[in-house]
Amino acid sequence: MAKMTIDDLAVKGKRVLVRVDFNVPLKDGAITDDTRIRRALPTIKKIIADGGRAILMSHLGRPKGKIVPEMSLAPVAKHLGTLLGKPVAFAADCVGAAAQTTVDGLADGDVALLQNLRYHKEETDNDPAFAEQLAALGELYVNDAFGTAHRAHASTTGVTAYFDRCVAGYLMKKEIEFLGKLLDGFERPFVAALGGAKISGKIDVIANLLGKVDSLLVGGGMVFTFLKAQGYEIGKSLLEEDRIELAADILAEAEATGRKLLLPVDYVCAAEISAAAVTTTCVTGEIPADQMGLDLGVKSIEQFTAEIKQAKTIFWNGPMGVFETPPFDRGTVAIAKAIAETTSNGAVSVVGGGDSVAAVNQAGLADRISHVSTGGGASLEFVEGKTLPGIAALTDK
Repeated sequence: MAKMTIDDLAVKGKRVLVRVDFNVPLKDGAITDDTRIRRALPTIKKIIADGGRAILMSHLGRPKGKIVPEMSLAPVAKHLGTLLGKPVAFAADCVGAAAQTTVDGLADGDVALLQNLRYHKEETDNDPAFAEQLAALGELYVNDAFGTAHRAHASTTGVTAYFDRCVAGYLMKKEIEFLGKLLDGFERPFVAALGGAKISGKIDVIANLLGKVDSLLVGGGMVFTFLKAQGYEIGKSLLEEDRIELAADILAEAEATGRKLLLPVDYVCAAEISAAAVTTTCVTGEIPADQMGLDLGVKSIEQFTAEIKQAKTIFWNGPMGVFETPPFDRGTVAIAKAIAETTSNGAVSVVGGGDSVAAVNQAGLADRISHVSTGGGASLEFVEGKTLPGIAALTDK
């Protein structure tokens, strides 16, 4: 999937329209996590260092076509200016006179941020007229917003009709490179760890990875639907009744194809999800009727860790338990540590999905992972083997 990148553009003196993902969490007008902004800095710095005029556009939240002051990108413009060490012009709108006036005021090496794209319903509708208005603000187009690459919106696909070349920024390039390794060119043994609450959200990922990996480790709440499919008692544990047959089919396929699909052998159980809950360790099939499995048990952690440590390629998506509530975070943290340690020993690791990324950050291990994806839904759809509109719209090399 070789796409043209920002290195293929001559930006000096040009207006460069850049789709970034500045959908950051805000509390009382303050940014509580600026990871996504920092990830876009290499692309922005490249443009201004080479004498281009960076015109940034992003969404924030879901205003659904209405002006919602709490979802304004104004605080982001201010914070970005601090990170860049220079002022960032802020346009009160992303199209029209306000946007044009801001863009016209830029000199080479300047940066502007447009107001929230989703204040206009036309953005998510991929309206051609709206896309043309956005495109008119720039002479060159760069997409560095992998987190929205699975959406065919005006700013990700619509605008590309108005540029001769549409290229990937450095973040987009890195996402394509590392996630691409999971689909092709990976080194064996390849181990994937999938967690999270439900099978339903991971069906296509499981189906696609099962034919590629040497070991597929399954944790989180979705485990119990697999256990139910095997006839085990699961107490009050999370269950998707309508996915039991599907879980049985996945298990049967793994057995028929000789693929190793590992389920936990023991669980940390409790009657409630609470930091003060009384916990016990239960083995498979022996979860009491009044309790639920909420994390990996010690033996399961050992089993999963051993598989991870012999891997050369690792993909992780989804927590292994209710990690937001200690003590049910131990399994997830243990998996994060095992992946970090194995990466230090030469493996390539990719972590995708909001909860997994949060767990890695929480454990302070993000810098020890080969690649932490900025796109939850986008990374999953990529690994499912789906075509992402925002990437497909970029110019091939």
